[in-house]
Amino acid sequence: MQGIEKQMAPFVGGKEPLSALAAEFESGNSIFFEQIQLLGEKYTALRRTRGDGNCFYRSFMFSYLEHILVTHNKAEVERVMFCIEKCKMDLVNLGYPKLSYEVFFALFTELLENCLPGTEAFFSLTDLLGIACDQMTSDCAVMFLRFVTSAAIQKRAEFFYPFGPFHKSIVEFCKSSVEQMGEESEEVHIIALCGTLGVPIRVVYLNARSSGDPANPNAPNHHDFFPYDQEKVQNNGSDSTDAANVSTVPGPQENRAPFVTLLYQPGHYDILYPM
Repeated sequence: MQGIEKQMAPFVGGKEPLSALAAEFESGNSIFFEQIQLLGEKYTALRRTRGDGNCFYRSFMFSYLEHILVTHNKAEVERVMFCIEKCKMDLVNLGYPKLSYEVFFALFTELLENCLPGTEAFFSLTDLLGIACDQMTSDCAVMFLRFVTSAAIQKRAEFFYPFGPFHKSIVEFCKSSVEQMGEESEEVHIIALCGTLGVPIRVVYLNARSSGDPANPNAPNHHDFFPYDQEKVQNNGSDSTDAANVSTVPGPQENRAPFVTLLYQPGHYDILYPM
């Protein structure tokens, strides 16, 4: 019954206190319950997304656009637009006909532009939520992100191959497990999307494993995905990177908190809001 409710939920919901999520585990998974309570020390709220296999992309889409809408960061929009244009060229070089992806790219770039004040169609946060819950618009944005992810994996197949699981060829994996709506996302998808758009992503994990902190073994783990993590591997440990291709998150790497923060519980992603 709970699975059906997740599939029928809004594509993106309203903000909720973390206590609403904790209440769902109060008489069930005691470790998850404790972890959610501990999240309250660093995060103020969550926003749920529909559990339809597209939750990672939809969560990323809304969280990123919300950040632009709140910060009015024109430089970030210009930076990511440049990354999007490069991705278009990657798709062309991979043999994709423009008709297969150009509608999705056009829609997402329009959404980005309309997050900035001064544009004719500038919208509010309420408008953004309505847009994210409109099936056609929301699904088109998801498909944009799926094509971006697919192009990244195929372009750097040698780098991504160890991340697997690629039971077939990487091209077949991308066609069946990346570009198909409803296919769930794993670490390889996150690394590819993060690297191509240059947007750092934090994923906070609810899981039954120890955090490794002796003082608080049930504290939830998190991992920050930075675009230049990939570059370090490819350059044999070098920390060089194209700074123009990385989102403008201030401070040294170890002090950066990505502005896209997602909560992962087995099989599902939602959006988290830091304090």
